[in-house]
Formats: sequence, C-alpha cells, structure tokens
Amino acid sequence: MDIIINSLYQNKEVFIREIISNASDALDKLRFVTVQNPEYLGELKEFEIKIDFDYDAKTISITDTGIGMTKAELIKNLGTVAKSGTTAFLEAMGKGDYMSMIGQFGVGFYSAFLVANKVQVTSKSNDDKQHVWTSTADAKFFVVEDPRGDTLTRGTRVTLFLKDDAVEFVEQDKIKNLVKKYSEFINYPIYIYLSKEIRKEVEDDEAAAEAQAQSEIEQEEGFEIQEEEEGAEKEAPKKTTKTITEQVWEWELINEVKAIWLRDRTEITEQEYFDFYKTITKDHENPIGYTHFSAEGEIEFKSILFVPGHAPYDLFENYYGKSSALKLYVRRVLITEEFEELMPRYLNFVKGVVDSDDLPLNVSREQLQQLKMIKVMSKKLVRKTIEMLRKIAEDEDEDEDEWDEYEEGEFEEYTEDDGDEFDEPEEASAPSEEGENKEASKYDLLWTNFGKNIKLGVIEDASNRSKLAKLLRFYSTHNPEKLISLDEYISRMKTDQDTIYYLPGDSKDQILKSPILKIYQKRGYEVLLMGDPIDEFCV
Repeated sequence: MDIIINSLYQNKEVFIREIISNASDALDKLRFVTVQNPEYLGELKEFEIKIDFDYDAKTISITDTGIGMTKAELIKNLGTVAKSGTTAFLEAMGKGDYMSMIGQFGVGFYSAFLVANKVQVTSKSNDDKQHVWTSTADAKFFVVEDPRGDTLTRGTRVTLFLKDDAVEFVEQDKIKNLVKKYSEFINYPIYIYLSKEIRKEVEDDEAAAEAQAQSEIEQEEGFEIQEEEEGAEKEAPKKTTKTITEQVWEWELINEVKAIWLRDRTEITEQEYFDFYKTITKDHENPIGYTHFSAEGEIEFKSILFVPGHAPYDLFENYYGKSSALKLYVRRVLITEEFEELMPRYLNFVKGVVDSDDLPLNVSREQLQQLKMIKVMSKKLVRKTIEMLRKIAEDEDEDEDEWDEYEEGEFEEYTEDDGDEFDEPEEASAPSEEGENKEASKYDLLWTNFGKNIKLGVIEDASNRSKLAKLLRFYSTHNPEKLISLDEYISRMKTDQDTIYYLPGDSKDQILKSPILKIYQKRGYEVLLMGDPIDEFCV
C-alpha cells in the first residue's frame, strides 16, 4: 500500500483536494437521491463540508453531510484499493445522462496515507447504524459499530492522525490556503473551524478598587468634598475599563467565490468578471479584456480568459521553460496551474480558468491522459485568445469570415483536424474608458506590455501566423509617434508599390536619422521603423 500511494502522488498536499472531492461526491449523490425522494434528507437539511483540527492529538477531520455509507459499503469502498463507490452508483443509474451531476471521484481516498499513519472514517447512512472504519495502511482494517451512537445524523467524517513529518497540516492557515487553492470552486460550502483574536473593552475591577480605596483615604484625612448643587442629579461614578485580547473559535466559510464560468454570460456583469479575475490572479488592476466561451464536441469544456492590465516583471525570464498561466479544473477541482500543452509559450501572459467535466485523468489526477484531447483544447484556446486580442484591437478592415464572427443566438460549426467543435455565441469586453480612440488606447496598452509576445507568436506559430500578423503594430515615417498596423500601411501604399518597406536599427530615433530613410521619404514611400531586435526575425 505504501509503495502504491507514494508512486501515485508526487505532492503530499493533494490529500486535502482528494478528500474534499470525495465529500463533494457524497453530497452530489445525496442531492440526486433527494430529487426523487425529498423526505430522504430528514432533519439534516444542510449540504456542507466542515474541517476542524485537534492540535494536541495532531489530527485533522473533514466532515460532510452527504449520503453516508453503510457497514457493507465501508468494507466494499474503502477496503479495496482503487475501488470507487461512484462507479457502481453511475452504473446503477443506467444511462450517462446524469454525468454532469454525479461526481466521479472516490479513489483518491488513499492519498490520506501520504500524511497520516492512521485514518479513521466514521459514517452514517439512513439505511444503517453509524460505523467506524479504521486502518493504518498495513493491509488490515477494522469496522465496528460506533459506541458513541448516532453523532453525525447522516454523512461521513474522515479523521487523519498525522505523521511526525506532516504536522504542518494541522496548522489552520496551511489548510485554509490549500482549500482555497484546490477546492475554492466546489459547489458546496466549505467551513473551517478557525481561531481568531478579538479585542474588547471590559470593566477594570482592579483600577476601580484602587480608585475606591483612594477616595476613602481622602475622606478619612479630612479632604473637603464639594456639596452638590441644589437640584442637580448625582453623577454616577465613572466606570474604569480596559482593552483585552480574547481568542474565540468559529466556523469560517472558505469558498465564497463561485465558479462564474458555469453561469450564462448574459447574467454576469463586467464588474463580476473583473472581481473574479482579481480573485484568481491576486492582481489589483482590472484586465484589459476577457472572453468567456464554451466548447462542445470531442471534448467539452468552459473557459474564461483574461488579458492582464500589466506585464509581470519575469515575463521573459526562463521563457522556454515557462508553463501556461491557466488554471486547469476538472469538475471545479484544481488539477494543475502549470501545464505546458494547454497554451503555447508566447501566450503565457494570458490568465484564466479552463474547466472540463469529462477530461480523462489517471488515478492520481496529476497526469493527463489522451493528449489528443488536450491538443484539441489547446487549438480552441489559442483561437479564442487571438480572437479576443483582435476584438480589443478593433481592426475595421478585418475579414469577418476569417474570424468566425458569431451572432447572438446562433451556433456555427468549427472544423479542425482533430474533430468538429460547436461554439456558443461569445462576448469579449474590456474596461470602459472616456474619450475618443478608447479602443486604440487599450490596444496600445496591450501592445506595450505584450507586443513582443505577439511577435514571438508570428515566429513560432506557423498555423496562426496570418492572424497574428494582423495584430502587429509598428511606427512608420507617416507618423513616427503613432503605432500602425500592416493593413493601415497597405491602405496608404502608392499605386506602383508592391512591397512593404521597413528599416531596422537600434532605436526609432537612430533610424529616423538614417540617410537611406531620407531617400525613400523623398520619393514618397512610407517606411516602417523597426527599433526592436526581434522585428527583423518577425518580418
């Protein structure tokens, strides 16, 4: 068992993701059953997951109010390696119409032994008494009726007795961050029992006693006390207070942000998109633009992509070793934040999420299978990203058919070598600005930050080269202070001109001083000024 567990998983912290996924799975099953039989809920109406700690015992417990397990199910599902109760549940449903509702997790339970030398599972099903399953991963387990009786009402509580080298996971901040990282978009509320320090004012009995004693001493020594004015009310003695710090424990909701990519685009405001972007990127600025779309066909997934408002300081640091900046989710559970095949490296600045309900994974979920599907996803993501950039650029002379324009309420077929995909109408937007040429200023900002990425795309991505070329911007002799597109240059070409003229150099100012440039200017030809070393490779 130890060899199997440690060969499947490379990262210890994924245990929290797996157990929460199982809890979500149990809640999915309960929700499905209660649709047909609402009375099955009984007195426990909440659908929730709770996490608490015991620092002295070095344990962490995850409790759900899901469907629970009988004694037989505990033996069958937890007593066999890689046995998922969900598989049997789905088979019992017959057709796969409920795949989007029922979770497919279950086998990840054994990742608990990455951090625990003993695991205790307490479960209560409506069809049986409460039982406790215990194992130390030594090929043996025990199942007994819980002597405490029915403490859960319904659901399952998984308690991990942590190893000495894993006691860090009993720290509340550590678990809180891991839950936010992996399970922030789980459909059900996740609560963690956290301690907080609060400051409050209380009466200072010692100070009051000292004041009273001082008053009595003064009276005994014969100090004159001013008589109260006639008719005036006697003033109550002023209470002496002090501020103390008190530690309190309370349940805190961790996953407040919902997976907005599952909602209809017409119901989501621009500000909600911006808030979501700031949540997943921890950026304080609004993005320049975004696109929200769904793909159906050989592989189904939903995605929201963003163009950040500024370039990171390390954008080209270790360029050829850097992975995509997209977060890949499967059924709202984070699988990886670093996946090279999802986006080409020249688009490594694009942020966002990709969520698929049926992406095939291996048992550990750390390695994706069937890379053909990933290639189909990648083509789709690249095409949508370039389209988003084009919309920000607002090129009026663009060939509408080439860009697969969508009209509201219509669907259009998109064919690729890897199969057909069908897209819903898409919307792309960007922060609103005042004044004329607002779109140009947005694209100027995008070009300033990520223009080199687009040039690298022209060099590296042959299949999208013509589309990326339309996004290129250069200075020219027509107006050395204004960036222009190649289409804009062509629109001003002389009737006898069949070539685009450009002149490379160390800088724009140096190129403008070139005697060669003056010859072409004298003849009335517009020349592109290429002051970036990468420009020559790009053209």
